[in-house]
Amino acid sequence: MRSNGPPQARVNAMKFAVIQFPGSNCDQDCVAAINGLDGLRAEYLWHKETSLGNFDAVVLPGGFAYGDYLRCGAIARFSPIMKTVISDARAGKLVLGTCNGFQVLCEAGLLPGALVRNRSLRFVCDMVTTRVEVDDSPFTHRCTKGTLLRLPVAHGEGCFFADSETLRELNANEQVILRYADKDGRIVAEANPNGSIENIAGICNRERNVFGLMPHPDRASDARLGSADGAKMFLSMMETIRARRSTRAPEREKQVA
Repeated sequence: MRSNGPPQARVNAMKFAVIQFPGSNCDQDCVAAINGLDGLRAEYLWHKETSLGNFDAVVLPGGFAYGDYLRCGAIARFSPIMKTVISDARAGKLVLGTCNGFQVLCEAGLLPGALVRNRSLRFVCDMVTTRVEVDDSPFTHRCTKGTLLRLPVAHGEGCFFADSETLRELNANEQVILRYADKDGRIVAEANPNGSIENIAGICNRERNVFGLMPHPDRASDARLGSADGAKMFLSMMETIRARRSTRAPEREKQVA
């Protein structure tokens, strides 16, 4: 699964933009994880850029983006590139936000709810188990419902919170993609590393093309790191993009004809 592939294959690979904010520290992890998968190519994109060019997908990495001392993601969401991320996301482009990236997505209004201080008031760095709640999203269709994914977490403000109405909508629309679970797949308080409401680890928007999660799939994309479960998300994204391309190809041929 992990290969740089022949030069031509890399040229034709699907392109992922990994946004670099001042303070990002998981951008290199994301680029390395994505570039280690056949058919994918990741490149850094500085936060002051204003175009996503011909990128097929966007990744907002973890870290401590500038201005986080006010509120996580509250300042980064005003970076020039975010205007384009928001417009492209609303047009259907796949956007993945991990850890700090999840916080930025919430602050930018692309995802509902908020990430607040861990209930323990302590920074948590550990390997956790998450359960796939939705198996037909662009990010998880490589998994069956109930699949357990081992992913690392490293955050101080990872407690997901939403008001009762928002929570009701998230559940009704099947927007809760991942929940923290124990090794047997049970959703129990003991498996929750940060106190997130209903053990929520990751959610998507109603259109299902924007996904935010506190765990780090980028740090679990190589078995040598203890888990390769995170790679399933990147590969699911690749297959979604490929399917979209194949659907659009006949439409373009008709237009040319």
